[in-house]
Amino acid sequence: MQLRTPRLVVAGLSGDGGKTLVSLGLCRALADRGRVIQAFKKGPDYIDAAWLAAATGRPCRNLDPYLMEVGAIGRAVTAAVGADLLLVEGNRGLFDGVDAAGSHSTATLAKLLGAPVILVVNVTKMTRTAAAVVLGCIYLESDLNLVGVILNRVGTDRQERVVREAIETATGVPVVGAIPRLQGEDPLPDRHLGLVTAVEHPRRDEAIERAAAVVAEYVDLERIEALSASVPEVALEVSDVLPGRARVTIGYFSDPAFSFYYPENLESLEAAGARLVAVSPSCGSAVPDLDGLYIGGGFPEVHAARLADNRGFAQSVKDRVDDGLPVYAECGGLMYLARELRVGEVVHPMAGVLDLAVVQTDRPQGHGYETVVIDRENPFYPVGTELKGHEFHYSMISSGGDAAGTVGEVTRGSGIGSGRDGIVAGQVWASYLHVHASASPDWATGFLAQAVTHAADHTQPAAAWG
Repeated sequence: MQLRTPRLVVAGLSGDGGKTLVSLGLCRALADRGRVIQAFKKGPDYIDAAWLAAATGRPCRNLDPYLMEVGAIGRAVTAAVGADLLLVEGNRGLFDGVDAAGSHSTATLAKLLGAPVILVVNVTKMTRTAAAVVLGCIYLESDLNLVGVILNRVGTDRQERVVREAIETATGVPVVGAIPRLQGEDPLPDRHLGLVTAVEHPRRDEAIERAAAVVAEYVDLERIEALSASVPEVALEVSDVLPGRARVTIGYFSDPAFSFYYPENLESLEAAGARLVAVSPSCGSAVPDLDGLYIGGGFPEVHAARLADNRGFAQSVKDRVDDGLPVYAECGGLMYLARELRVGEVVHPMAGVLDLAVVQTDRPQGHGYETVVIDRENPFYPVGTELKGHEFHYSMISSGGDAAGTVGEVTRGSGIGSGRDGIVAGQVWASYLHVHASASPDWATGFLAQAVTHAADHTQPAAAWG
């Protein structure tokens, strides 16, 4: 693939520096000018990606050099065909990667895409030091194309003037925006896993429009567009997703409590022949006829009372599992399949598929990339399979879920604890690991193999479609 589309990476010095506000604002402000914007999110992040999709009106893909081979990144970038601008929101700091060398960082991705970088700098209680910081970014990796700086949380006109002059004099990089400290309600409130999800925010569009108004007022949009257009043509490898032959129906939880799915994961199931059906554990009456059930992550702890009250649906999940339905559950899915979920002082009954008690905690129990090597026989993966993905959870198993019931050794990350992850009970998989199909291609084939077997064992399988 020859990438010719104007493009831009919005990066920061750390988390919580203003990247998301700027990225959302740029997407919507440029869209309001009639531009077609294709947004991407660097790294393992469901929440920001959903916000970017809402801001552009186009699905947002994750680009993650750690989890995705170059060909998979190229395949994701093909979504930008027909767009006027490709915008990538970085994650963490510009050079932060998986090691001291910054491997797989936002800077790595920017260079792979041949994309210029706009650096968002939080200048709270800072003046000339900001110039030293930007200068350091320029010299740390001299082949990075850092083309502009946006100041964020500027306190006064004098501070803006001094910081702007210092940066432009010392580095030659233009300051293309200066956003003041915002007054009033934060348009993008957060909680323990990051922003409130786009699907839950009661005034999502209003929040995006406010971000757009801020960016339109304080950022030089014409300069941004010109910088994004000054890019070379880049050749990107594009890997194929070959269609399979399975004909099965796979359900997946989709509602405010469960919304964390990589598009590639759902697409890999479809490419292998699955028909996908969205179901809601919050509002649904019962699990429909399925050959398999995929339960991704989300915020079951926030919606625990509503999930617990829908006893009919929860019982239908347990009944279908008792009948042999294959289930693949990640993080929030594990929490839902447990016997109970404690949030504060309240214990909420869950589906009871697994004899586990889960408790919500005040601190993260796992955060970052996770790698699991399968070391015990199970229906989903061959022994020796390496699974790569990420984890981010503020919950832990307080009883049940001992290591004897797991099938994977955690070689990076936390998992369920004691260096283990991947609870397998019958045809059920549950873990804190969020897999990415591009990094773990055996995921879709292993799961669908169980769905095919289940369909064949039933006289009127849901697989009889099309």
